[in-house]
Amino acid sequence: MNAPANVPVKQAAVAATPFANVFGSLQREIDRLFEDFSPGFPVGRAGADVRCKMDLAETKDGLELTVELPGLEEKDVNVSVADGVLTVSGEKNVESEQKDKNYHFVERGYGSFSRSIAVPEGVQPDQIKASLAKGVLKVTIPTPAKTEPKKIAVQAG
Repeated sequence: MNAPANVPVKQAAVAATPFANVFGSLQREIDRLFEDFSPGFPVGRAGADVRCKMDLAETKDGLELTVELPGLEEKDVNVSVADGVLTVSGEKNVESEQKDKNYHFVERGYGSFSRSIAVPEGVQPDQIKASLAKGVLKVTIPTPAKTEPKKIAVQAG
């Protein structure tokens, strides 16, 4: 079945996952916010865009967040969880400038970045794992344990 003409195929595929209702609306709002402010708006110290690109996928074990962070090391990246929100932040510092070079254009961005997503209710923060290899940060968020409703016995009063 084809997606409606006004819905990108990629987005139509994501909408079918159980976590889509948790993340879909939030991610669209975050993307819209960045799109509204990005064109011509200086984000980094050098006036370049330092937004990190990320993918969020559902696996059999939970969620996997992949973030492109070229040129960064573990010490440059922070991953934190507070109040049900996971935040990836950090800073890409300016490389030493070469005074003997006359740049015609500069496309690499420098400065601070931060991206946040909501984590499903019931996820224990100490079970979230993060690793950085070859400029790619991978954060695994396990599926929260299902809690069965507990029947409470009603006593005669």
